[in-house]
Amino acid sequence: MIDLHTHLLPGIDDGADSLETALEMARIAVQDGTTVLACTPHIYPGLYMNDAAGIGRERDKLQAALDTFGIPLRLTIGADAHLVPELLDGLQTGRVPTLAGSRYFLLEPAHHVAPPGFEQLVLEILLAGYVPVITHPERLTWIEDHYPSFVNLACQGCWLQLTAGSIVGKFGKRARYWSERLLDEGMVHIVASDAHTTGRRSPRMSDAIPVLERHVGAEETRRLLEARPQAILDDRPVDQVAPPPGLSGDARTRPAGRGLARLRRLLARH
Repeated sequence: MIDLHTHLLPGIDDGADSLETALEMARIAVQDGTTVLACTPHIYPGLYMNDAAGIGRERDKLQAALDTFGIPLRLTIGADAHLVPELLDGLQTGRVPTLAGSRYFLLEPAHHVAPPGFEQLVLEILLAGYVPVITHPERLTWIEDHYPSFVNLACQGCWLQLTAGSIVGKFGKRARYWSERLLDEGMVHIVASDAHTTGRRSPRMSDAIPVLERHVGAEETRRLLEARPQAILDDRPVDQVAPPPGLSGDARTRPAGRGLARLRRLLARH
């Protein structure tokens, strides 16, 4: 498995509280079958003032510690970047890291209130050549009233990422319902742990596999946990990656075809 969303780096925002915790989280990940893990602290101006250079330095330190202790886990970087007006500039200047230096990056909308102009902001970033991977939409309190927005963004070329814990009920019945609905409608691209510690928010993902296989089958489960995350690491274009079931066929051509053309016309009028 490849886990592209964790808060593993010790001492950064609300992730691992010590090197010892980070090492134990890494051991849990390896025992669970994870081979590559992305360190993705929050970037939120005014609250979490992280940047690519600092995240990279801390990743190098932790990788050295993993190597010293013989923990066979490869680390890469990214960031759980909050949707703010200056996000695109941060991506373009390199201050906000993408996942493993690819065109893909983790995008975290506000948890409790839908950002004004949510779809337009996200699609403007997509038009700039980046692929937003929207993190844990199933856990957002406003998904009920904005579910079509997530479907539309997925059809336009954004990716959706579920948290493994949501799928097995660790975040309550509501998050599990939206996880299952997104899976059943074939809108999910990848699954990650969003790990913060060694307890309930650990980097263990294998518990979700039986549920995933029940909803989408074994082959799509492999794509969710391995193939599409590897495509991100390889920086493969979206149209060269097998889409989720609900975005196959005509929907697969929308990001590069009529959908974005229509979007460009719409944005030009604003």
